[in-house]
Amino acid sequence: MKQVLRQEKKYLITKTDYIKYSAAFNTYLAQDENNGEHGYTVRSLYFDTLSENDFNEKEEGVEIRRKIRLRIYKPTDSFASLEMKQKQGAQQLKRSLKMTREDAILLTKGVYTPLLNYSEPFAKEAYAVMNMRFYRPKAIVEYNRKAFIAKENNIRVTFDHNIRATESCFDIFSENLNMYPVFSQDSVVLEVKYNGFLLSYIKDMLDRIEKSELSVSKYALSRTICLNYVY
Repeated sequence: MKQVLRQEKKYLITKTDYIKYSAAFNTYLAQDENNGEHGYTVRSLYFDTLSENDFNEKEEGVEIRRKIRLRIYKPTDSFASLEMKQKQGAQQLKRSLKMTREDAILLTKGVYTPLLNYSEPFAKEAYAVMNMRFYRPKAIVEYNRKAFIAKENNIRVTFDHNIRATESCFDIFSENLNMYPVFSQDSVVLEVKYNGFLLSYIKDMLDRIEKSELSVSKYALSRTICLNYVY
């Protein structure tokens, strides 16, 4: 099991700023090892309760809340990560469990018993929470990400664009998902993730970007059709 406790800030910027400032960050920070010319693809299947508790708590600004998702990077991946993110004030606790492709497919069908086969305590906790609160698959979100890393303070700066989603199919390993855009093509989500404090030279670079802080999650944006969500 992997566990990370950090602060996260999200901003909405233009694609022009993305091109300009990703080049600048490339000068000062290390690129994520998975970056290609245009970054890499991230695909997540989000779960929620039958009464949409996680979505509603996000909308209402509940101080302590969670999100549960399965994450892959390519439809051909042989594994997936089950992740639980819990917001605790200004910080986010993220725990993740690496699962086989076969077990992950069962989770997409609402079958959570494979979690009992993993020795990590987080697997048992996830099994209990997802069963007791009747979690079910709700939406798949996919986007392109370019990521930069400052190893001095475990800082990650990511640019997410071409964000798309589907609420009609939960086959996370499908190569032919019918997805719709949740943002305009000119919009890019800039995320800054750090422990404790931002290094001054990174903060100075961020201050130069024309941006508006974003409080809406990609999961909330993905529920556009079923919950008639309007950003």
